Amino acid sequence: MGKEIKLSLVYRDMWQASGKYMPNEGELVKVADPIISIGCFDRVETNGGGFEQIQLLKGENPNTTVRAWTAPFNKAGIQTHMLDRGLNGIRLSPCSKDVRKLMYVVKKKQGTDIVRIFDGLNNPQNLELSFQYAKEGGMIAQGALSITHSPIHNAQYYINLADAYIKGGAEEIAVKDMAGIGRPATIGKIVKGIRERHPDITLTYHGHTTPGFAIVSCLEAARNGIDYIDVGMEPLSWGTGHPDLLTVHAMLKDAGFTLKDINHEAYMETRAITKSFIDDWMGYYINPQNRYMNSLLIPSGLPGGMMGSLMADLEKNLKSINKWLSKNGKPNLSQDELLLKLFREVEYTWPKLGYPPLVTPYSQYVKNLSLMNVIQTIKGKGRFSMIDENTWGMMLGKSGALPGELDAELVALAKEQGREFYTDNPQNLYPDVLDDFRAKMKEKSWDTGQDDEELFEYAMHPEQYEDYKSGRAKERFLDDLEKRRQASDAPPTSTASVQDGGGDLPKSLVVDVAGEQF
Repeated sequence: MGKEIKLSLVYRDMWQASGKYMPNEGELVKVADPIISIGCFDRVETNGGGFEQIQLLKGENPNTTVRAWTAPFNKAGIQTHMLDRGLNGIRLSPCSKDVRKLMYVVKKKQGTDIVRIFDGLNNPQNLELSFQYAKEGGMIAQGALSITHSPIHNAQYYINLADAYIKGGAEEIAVKDMAGIGRPATIGKIVKGIRERHPDITLTYHGHTTPGFAIVSCLEAARNGIDYIDVGMEPLSWGTGHPDLLTVHAMLKDAGFTLKDINHEAYMETRAITKSFIDDWMGYYINPQNRYMNSLLIPSGLPGGMMGSLMADLEKNLKSINKWLSKNGKPNLSQDELLLKLFREVEYTWPKLGYPPLVTPYSQYVKNLSLMNVIQTIKGKGRFSMIDENTWGMMLGKSGALPGELDAELVALAKEQGREFYTDNPQNLYPDVLDDFRAKMKEKSWDTGQDDEELFEYAMHPEQYEDYKSGRAKERFLDDLEKRRQASDAPPTSTASVQDGGGDLPKSLVVDVAGEQF
């Protein structure tokens, strides 16, 4: 028998890669036992990333949801894991040390075993505290390599990065191909290189299927020493999601690897329950385009999960661009023409920004700046004439060192505008805040919660937590859902219906979170 490959179901990321919301507590509890009964999963991703924030946006308590959702897996002996953005915790902007430290204590007590920690710039300095705090809180600290493809980001770069993460305290390593643009041969070289240097480290491969490489990368990773592979399942696999369980399982068995058997009756039950969530309400928030693969993204390297918001941005800006073109006697652009201009501009702009990995939030920064450059050049103005403050912060080093060199043109522009570069530890920019939030909760007569979990949630997501407590979030969500139901000519359709040419789903909801579209 060949080496055993263990599987992890990324149920949280299946939803986040497909749409804008997650199932609620009752729905998650309903699907937990069928997932367990499938019988082949050693791990399940339950929370982190946008999970907690999204629960607040629906007006629901993420703390009770995480506890109820993880409990069945804890009882069954299946390890649970979450996604953590390092310096940003589980939001899109940096947070203080005391909030980061409390997070791991809270999440472990809520039932999450492993924390997958990544830094959007692959900066080891930003993750050392995360590894330390995670282990102090009783969690397994997994360092994630944010895979991208550039002249800088080759196999040796990632092998060396894994060395730095392990030296900094990581107990496991995840090869996190968030855009699915890692070339399979390179993924194999990365895994092999890490395995040769660290024979006993636990390695996981995580890939998205948007441009089509990920299924081959699963095989290359397995052949070179991977221990765990993340999978999705129907009706939310493929597209901007992940390789499907059934395909990965059959492929690896055929290649001689050992895997736990699948209970197909339980698989079909889980699939049907998941589909029922889509049919009931979540289909209103799933952009049909996210269910398709898109090789056009390969040259730009943008993650497929951005396509929904990206197309909405193009649609909005196309009207104003064509209005300007018509006014100036020039031919209008089609959406496809504007899309190709954007992709080409990303290829031009990304190197000048120092090749930040195209992962949240830096993928948004690169995309936003590239789109602004396209608009400005169409109107006869210069590139980089409009740069938002978040992008400036990244360029100036306030999130850590860039992987590559910032272009001389942008360095000169920063000096021209009187901007200073930051070379110290980015964490020093964000002083501790828990005492302030504890005082606010006392003033409002709000309980800090079991294990201070409510205090943590308030400090991590202040605006969203206040809207949850006031009832505004629930009211807004229900109002929006009702509008979508009334506007739809037919009930929302599942993924299969979209692929079969069924009716269109309503457009996805876009909300502003910490200054970013989400």
